[in-house]
Amino acid sequence: MKHPASHSIACQRMTKTPKFISLIIFVSILKLFGCAEQTSKNGTITKTDTLNQQINESIETFKNRPIHKVLTTKTIDTTSDDDLLQVVFDNIVEKFPSDYKKEYQAVLGLTKPQQAIYIIWSLEAEVNNGGFNQFYFNSSGQYSDLIPDALKMVGALKFADLTTRANDIFKKENKKITKHQDGTLEGFSKSYEDNPLNKFDDEFYDLEKSENLQKLQVDFIRKNKAQFVDK
Repeated sequence: MKHPASHSIACQRMTKTPKFISLIIFVSILKLFGCAEQTSKNGTITKTDTLNQQINESIETFKNRPIHKVLTTKTIDTTSDDDLLQVVFDNIVEKFPSDYKKEYQAVLGLTKPQQAIYIIWSLEAEVNNGGFNQFYFNSSGQYSDLIPDALKMVGALKFADLTTRANDIFKKENKKITKHQDGTLEGFSKSYEDNPLNKFDDEFYDLEKSENLQKLQVDFIRKNKAQFVDK
């Protein structure tokens, strides 16, 4: 399972940079568990030093990436497949008001293809960090009924089926799933015990091996770029 050692109650709304937050969590875990062996007494560079340097460089690169407030056809055409999803997501988030209480309304105001990319990103960010339990617990859960259609739109039919089944279980077993979710970290952590959603986490991670969700989204954006450009 990919459940982290601790689940952040503060992450009850989607942040503007979920992948950056994931990097921060990873760095924190390294520090917490003392993964960073210090440079050896003779001054040689350890593997951990190199890893820490790579992490720091990745964070700096991410922080300094260009954000396109206005997305053009040329930008989409000249952006690599590896970076396109991030570029489109950043552009979508730039359209949102600073008041995250209005996030849902802002998402509904997007084109259907933009909605699909944003909602799928929300799903991936939450499930990969803390499973479906975290997805439904955080503000991302407000998109649960929209998720299956968003996934179908980009051609991720297996993921659409999975999320449909997860939605059904969440609705049927809601009292059991949310029983311990009293707003505390302890309560949220306890809600993972004997949680019927846990089985969907393993299926989600395994499915990523056979249905490339990133590639499907990139291909979808390129085929429907008129729905993503601002001019």
